[in-house]
Amino acid sequence: MTAPAPIAMLAELTYRCPLACPYCSNPVQMAAIDSELDTETWSRVFREAADMGVLQLHLSGGEPASRRDLTELVTAAREAGLYTNLITSGIGLTEKRLMQLDEAGLDHVQLSLQGSSPEMADDIGGYRGGFARKMQVAEWIGKIGFPLTLNAVLHRRNLHQLPRAIEMAEEMGARRIEVATVQFHGWALKNRDALMPTREQAQEATQIVIAARTRLKGRLVIDYVPADYHESYPKRCMGGWGTTGLNVTPNGLVLPCHAAQTIPQLTFDRVQDKPLADIWHNGAAFNTYRGTDWMQDPCIDCDRKTIDFGGCRCQAMAVVGDPSATDPVCIKSPHHKDLQTQADVFSGRDDAPLIYRDAPAKTSEPAE
Repeated sequence: MTAPAPIAMLAELTYRCPLACPYCSNPVQMAAIDSELDTETWSRVFREAADMGVLQLHLSGGEPASRRDLTELVTAAREAGLYTNLITSGIGLTEKRLMQLDEAGLDHVQLSLQGSSPEMADDIGGYRGGFARKMQVAEWIGKIGFPLTLNAVLHRRNLHQLPRAIEMAEEMGARRIEVATVQFHGWALKNRDALMPTREQAQEATQIVIAARTRLKGRLVIDYVPADYHESYPKRCMGGWGTTGLNVTPNGLVLPCHAAQTIPQLTFDRVQDKPLADIWHNGAAFNTYRGTDWMQDPCIDCDRKTIDFGGCRCQAMAVVGDPSATDPVCIKSPHHKDLQTQADVFSGRDDAPLIYRDAPAKTSEPAE
């Protein structure tokens, strides 16, 4: 299959982060700090991305503000002609630094929200005072005039705060809120017992989003990632494997999606060794699940195969142990009933402790 040019790239600048979120999407085994790409290499990668057709660059991590050269990286991205979006916890940003990023040409900020109350946000993030810091950063963002997306990550412990999270997006003047139910890959798998939403919560969240979209149409865009385990059909992961976006890790691996390293059968190329365009078009990891030729039954004969492309390969790996299997979220999967049974079991364990990213021994009781 001849791949179209990607439109977006996620640059994971670092795995360093002041938070310790129990649903962290970074790999279970993270790269060492001394292996991070330097400023010059990232700048080259940005130019290569723009040359191959990428339009949007998402600067992420970990916490990208942990990079002292963040302003220089934004400058390099803008000089390459890329639209730049900073995905941040807010921790590590000051008003002065945000003003420097504005002068460098940063186009947009996406601020994460671990909860809509100080107690919940600080408990989930594992960082005392984190919520207050986020609110201060949100104020600076509004003062400077950055377009803002609020990223609310939801799970069993904080789904009841969804209405307030939407209100906060309105109050902050955000243009968009991403209501993202936790996806159980990597570290998050260690916390399925603690974070799996109940079926009732998932259904209520969907109704809240539907109502808010109607009420706020034209004022606030609401993107919604539902609770996979309780759905009947999978999402079109990454818009289709190797079709619209790519990720570059802190140490230069190029991935079809942020969780692709959980599939041990794949081999990934590095930007230090090959041009980005060559990796995109010819890389084994990208071509393994690109298109539909790789599909098994029941996907191969399904009329949805070009709608959801078999769902999430990483979820199939995590749940079934076979990345080529139909995403078990799909009602046509032979593993679908087992998955939903598991979801009901996981969501019934209210006393399960949180296992934090930075300290596996650290636990916490649910916040109110």
